[in-house]
Formats: sequence, structure tokens, C-alpha cells
Amino acid sequence: MAKKDQEKKKFEQALKELEKVVERLESGELSLEESLAAFEEGVKLVNLCNQKLTEVEKKIEVLVKDKEGKLQLKSMEQTAGEDSEDEES
Repeated sequence: MAKKDQEKKKFEQALKELEKVVERLESGELSLEESLAAFEEGVKLVNLCNQKLTEVEKKIEVLVKDKEGKLQLKSMEQTAGEDSEDEES
């Protein structure tokens, strides 16, 4: 799989390909060499999916109310940080 192809691949497409790799591995019909190649492909797909999820997570903003009841936009990271602070109180 060429590097440019991986970069353009959508999350859903990568996830479907990963599911197919898992099915091939679970079938038990692959040789050792084929299993290793499939495993390596699966690792690349998992890394790609994780990268895509991280990119999306950074872009997501959550609309939340402040203490005065006003709506504000905050990143997921800011919201998660406040949630953990609230739990500690």
C-alpha cells in the first residue's frame, strides 16, 4: 500500500479493510508468511484509523454552558479537563 494511498484513505474504508484482514487471519487458511503480511497490513490500518480519529477529535468542538448559563464553544480537550476537575471536587 503506497504512502499517498494511505493518506487519502477514509476512516470508514480503512476500518472495512481492517475487518477483512481480521477475517482472513481468523480463517486459519493463511500460510505463516501470508499471516505475517496480513498482520503487518492490519497494524498499518489500525495506526491509520487511530491517526484519523485523533485528527477528528482535535477538530470537534462542544457547545457547553458556563456557570452563568451562557453557551460557549470549547474543544473536547477543554471539556474533558473540566469534567475530571469536577469529579475530583
